[in-house]
Amino acid sequence: MNIVVLSRNPALYSTQSLVQACRRRRHQVMVLDHQRFDLMVEDGELSLYYNMIKIRDVDAIIPRVGATATRYGAQVIRQFELKGVFTVCTSEALLRARDKFKCFQHLVSHGIPVPKTVLLNMVDVKAPFIRDHFDLPLVVKLKESTHGLGVVLAQDYQNAHSISEAFAKMSEETLLQEFIKESNGVDIRIFIVNGEVVGAMRREAAMGDFRSNLHRGGKSYVEKLTSEEEKIALKAARVLGLKVAGVDVLRSKGGPLVLEVNASPGLEGIETTTQKDISGKIIRFIEREAPKFKKR
Repeated sequence: MNIVVLSRNPALYSTQSLVQACRRRRHQVMVLDHQRFDLMVEDGELSLYYNMIKIRDVDAIIPRVGATATRYGAQVIRQFELKGVFTVCTSEALLRARDKFKCFQHLVSHGIPVPKTVLLNMVDVKAPFIRDHFDLPLVVKLKESTHGLGVVLAQDYQNAHSISEAFAKMSEETLLQEFIKESNGVDIRIFIVNGEVVGAMRREAAMGDFRSNLHRGGKSYVEKLTSEEEKIALKAARVLGLKVAGVDVLRSKGGPLVLEVNASPGLEGIETTTQKDISGKIIRFIEREAPKFKKR
């Protein structure tokens, strides 16, 4: 098959892992930067141009779209979809998962537990409202935060109000979220491919930090899941329409809570921690599903 990995950086571990998995399975593979596509619509045809060259004969795409390129990346994915090209992540699923509050809306409406979260309006951040609804400490985060950036633990209400107000003045949508103390800087990343859990790791925050992101110096370990954790993670991916997903779960006194669902989860942490060929599982998934998707 002819497979395109949509990635802005061919040197990234995740991109290279997918490329090598394609080659091991004897597929043709190209890495193309989704930001460099020109999209054309005209009578009877949808076209994609890359550096002014028309892209043809693609069987499947693997989107690796970062947070800063979500909207344009989704349009590129949609153009491929409408041309009958199979995609590991659909445009709608990407947009649904990438918007943290929209993601929570979908999860909660399907009975999936999440930490208590408020999307603040950007006109009038009210300190009494924060005190009425949250215990201390609490998490203040940008709605578009990624890799732990734009995520702050506020130890008092004045601090939470000041941070929220500053974000609002920068026209940044802000979330307030309860801090799950018993998780103690630990979360579980559950990796899913086509309705199956293919790997899980426990991530522990670096000393003095509460964010467990490996990009922030956290450490990771292979983890055994409970049946409830596995069930919730699989349901979260299904509700959001994600065939490949990284579901982050917190262990709370009341049971597992879904903290985040990633539509383009990184592969380095999960593959190096579990020593599993996750990329190979993604390519085998494409081999099974792409032929069914191709327009006749």
